[in-house]
Amino acid sequence: MGLITQAPTAMTPTDQRIDIRDWSLLAVLSVLWGGSFFFNGVVLRELPPLTVVLLRVALAALVLLPVLWAYKIRLPRTVAGWKPFFAIALLNNVLPFSLIVTGQTYVSSGLASILNATTPLFTVLVMAAAGDERLLARRVAGVVIGLIGVAILHGQHLGFSSGQGFGILLCLAGAFSYGLSALYARRKLSDSPPLATATFQMMASTLMMAVIAGVVERPWQLPMPGVTTWLALLGLAGLSTALAYIVFFQILRRSGPTNVMLVTLLIPVTAILLGYLVLGETMTLTEITGALVIGSALLVIDGRALGFIRGVVSIPKASR
Repeated sequence: MGLITQAPTAMTPTDQRIDIRDWSLLAVLSVLWGGSFFFNGVVLRELPPLTVVLLRVALAALVLLPVLWAYKIRLPRTVAGWKPFFAIALLNNVLPFSLIVTGQTYVSSGLASILNATTPLFTVLVMAAAGDERLLARRVAGVVIGLIGVAILHGQHLGFSSGQGFGILLCLAGAFSYGLSALYARRKLSDSPPLATATFQMMASTLMMAVIAGVVERPWQLPMPGVTTWLALLGLAGLSTALAYIVFFQILRRSGPTNVMLVTLLIPVTAILLGYLVLGETMTLTEITGALVIGSALLVIDGRALGFIRGVVSIPKASR
């Protein structure tokens, strides 16, 4: 499995747009990752944060390994072959999972999801600083509009607690780590199959988290959690991690790192829609307004709607 180490060439678009298939995959991913905040909230009642992360990645690896063998994808055979997967595991799992789940012990799940929605902004800035994507005004404007929409959605559900400043910093650090992981994955793992990348990343994350959680929390000394916690862990590992990262790396290969991170803006919207459609919850005017603001932000980031409007507006001028 060869690895791309050079900077993107002309063959790698710097202004990739999203097609209908990837918009659909982003919606699916927003549901899968949105569930992680709920699952985290459940398991944190009985387990400490680093142990939660360890069980999340370990169970996800167990779910993915049989699928990997079924597709006859081989494990890397050398230390050099494993190196990029340990790096992406650190940036995409170990650091953000640990930071965000620890942050959730200080702030509410709603506030944590808002802070997680800063990921596209960090990704835009990281990609521009690295020279991999242009810092387009519409992207920055779109992300800022999206953050306003997310804040509107959750403005009435924030719920602050003691130590909130520390929790906010932890969640923001996790979002920044996701931005770095998108850059690394684009440069080093763009030719790796999504299933292989997801599985090897989880295996590497399990090894690192076993050491970290073992030293800090000694999970083998903790009391056995209840059935509800185990069910939440299975959902967190199987749906919000194993399946989610296969979808994530598929979108990353097709539409680029900045676009795939837009999922964090969609997560609050899908959570509200699921509550309305599945649980029979009511939708408030505030929530509808926030969703519309986020929708307009995604249109601004994508750019095609603005191009169409400019084209329509320019027609009268051309006929003069």
